[in-house]
Amino acid sequence: MWAAGLEDTYGVRPLFKFLTDDGFLAVCSEAKGLTDITRATASPANIVALLPGHFEAFDLKQSGKVQSVQMEPFHCCTKEPAHAVYDTVERLPTSMKETVKGNIRALFENSVRKRLMAQRRIGCLLSGGLDSSLVAATLVKLAKEEKLQYPIQTFSIGSEDSPDVLAARKVAAHIGSEHHEVNFTAEEGIQVVEEVIYHLETYDITTVRASVGMYLISKYIKEKSESVVIFSGEGSDELTQGYLYFHKAPTPKAAAEDSVRLLKELYLFDVLRADRTTAAHGLELRVPFLDHRLTAYYLSLPEEMRTPKHGVEKHLLRDSFKDLNLIPDEILWRRKEAFSDGMMSVKKSWYVCLQEHLESMVNDDQMEKASKTFPHNPPATKEAYYFRQVFEKHYPGQAEWLSHYWMPRWTNASDPSARTLAIYEPDKEQ
Repeated sequence: MWAAGLEDTYGVRPLFKFLTDDGFLAVCSEAKGLTDITRATASPANIVALLPGHFEAFDLKQSGKVQSVQMEPFHCCTKEPAHAVYDTVERLPTSMKETVKGNIRALFENSVRKRLMAQRRIGCLLSGGLDSSLVAATLVKLAKEEKLQYPIQTFSIGSEDSPDVLAARKVAAHIGSEHHEVNFTAEEGIQVVEEVIYHLETYDITTVRASVGMYLISKYIKEKSESVVIFSGEGSDELTQGYLYFHKAPTPKAAAEDSVRLLKELYLFDVLRADRTTAAHGLELRVPFLDHRLTAYYLSLPEEMRTPKHGVEKHLLRDSFKDLNLIPDEILWRRKEAFSDGMMSVKKSWYVCLQEHLESMVNDDQMEKASKTFPHNPPATKEAYYFRQVFEKHYPGQAEWLSHYWMPRWTNASDPSARTLAIYEPDKEQ
């Protein structure tokens, strides 16, 4: 007998395996489902994530033992998927800028449309940034066309003076969604950090920070609404060069290469965050920006066309939706604000509140010995040290699940927050 494990191109829904030397195999969509098994087996083995875009074949022997016999990639983000031949969207050219912009709109709308299939109520996370606003607006538009029997619910989270909450409110009013706002306080966020790390199965700094808000808003959706299938804007920053550090890219080629790198690493960072925080509350995540046809087409465009223009990141994506009134112009051209930053005022970011609280949780002696205590990815700050402590408490000896910390490139940044970059400038009204 044969069995196969298959992981989607971006690892939107992960797959972990545990295969011992004596032929025992266990698989699970979360690593935590395998940790008790590893402790109970005598034969040594590691819990390993199946790489995105790969499949692995197993031989199920008559003796009951399992052997891995083949592992190969089947799809890469730069390649058009084989199923595209069956898609109703025509093969699209990559020249003539106006044509390209129309193609981007068509592929994005098609990406949202195909994800409308659901037996449960559909909702959408709405931070008020470009990506989630485009998803929410397109979702509301298509829901009306498809005559869904309920209004689309949108959800935002932040403090009372959060720039995200204010922006999301404007978008919701513009698109006519049934909007919910979740009030966020630093104290509430601090209280759930440990359980968030447990659900995430990572100690990456920016991932933990951003996951706190997403975990709390998912909790609200589960407890206070009927929405179960949740659309979100993950993947756009990686695909369309949305991170502020792309302004510092030395060449369009370097920017294009880093965009592909980020997409291939999504399963370690943003996709991991979105999957685990929603799944922790029984929600089903859908991410239209990671549609295979959309990503393959966008990555096939000339490198120069995809770079920031006129000091604006994601310029091509923004320009593609210009003059359509799909979302307010001020949102269409709103500067990138990281989810974990935009939840609170620019006067005092969430990460600052968190760092101040954790300052007393880790002493200087622990920091001096950090590289010996944690030789793999040694923590450089007390915040990182605390995250690592919590991770080791729940997943001892599994630090290599994270190959490296997420950090901006082409800068001298020592913190992953975009608000620490010299290029960062908040919108004037913030």
